Amino acid sequence: MNTSRRIAVTGSIAASAVLLLSGPAFAHVSVQPQGEAAKGGYATVNLKVPNERDNASTVKLEVTLPADHPLASVMPQPVPGWKAEVTKSKLAKPLEVHGKKIDEAVTKVTWTGGKIEPGQFQQFPLSLGQLPEDTDQLVFKALQTYSDNEVVRWIEEPKEGQAEPENPAPVLKLTTPTGDDHHHGTGSGSGSGEKDDKSGGHHDEAAGEHEQEAAASSADSSDTTARALGIAGIVIGIAGAAFGVIAGRRRSA
Repeated sequence: MNTSRRIAVTGSIAASAVLLLSGPAFAHVSVQPQGEAAKGGYATVNLKVPNERDNASTVKLEVTLPADHPLASVMPQPVPGWKAEVTKSKLAKPLEVHGKKIDEAVTKVTWTGGKIEPGQFQQFPLSLGQLPEDTDQLVFKALQTYSDNEVVRWIEEPKEGQAEPENPAPVLKLTTPTGDDHHHGTGSGSGSGEKDDKSGGHHDEAAGEHEQEAAASSADSSDTTARALGIAGIVIGIAGAAFGVIAGRRRSA
């Protein structure tokens, strides 16, 4: 009886460890990489969308870009099975990028047509620029729609020093640029600005692909680590149960 009880307790602890370690890897809609986008530059980021339901698929993702810090360039990368719709709006205050006036900006990107099945996640890449220099973060409010018409609103902005809200909005942290990051510059309207716009385009694309691959690698690494730790917890639990059984037999003998 004591042995059975030990096995049950050990199994419960192991199962809890697996849930605790693997759960956060598929927690909320998030932006990756976090804290790696330089102010004033360009970046390719991934919106990572996990399916948190056991009986429904994610069929729509709607992301609203920050209106207080508009981005002159927002381009979604094609995702197999999904259609991206880009919505633009007029700006109250035009932006100046590479010496050109920009009077409208992308305010929303909506993906439809595909499915994220239970137990899976999907990444939606976006090329962003020129990133603002007067803020430390960009908040992307997201609506996740499931096949049973449930809509999860990831729109609560996390506050520093406070507990994470129940449905936090994806946040892209911005860092102070280093010397290497300034080659993208803000452009001053001179000939050099136009040159950067032409010759830097291919470099931006290559850098974006590199950042995307790094983000995917980081995400896969995180998920793999979580699973590995979970398996380790199960192994430890089994070993503990076996030790309990042996000890009980010795006492009985």
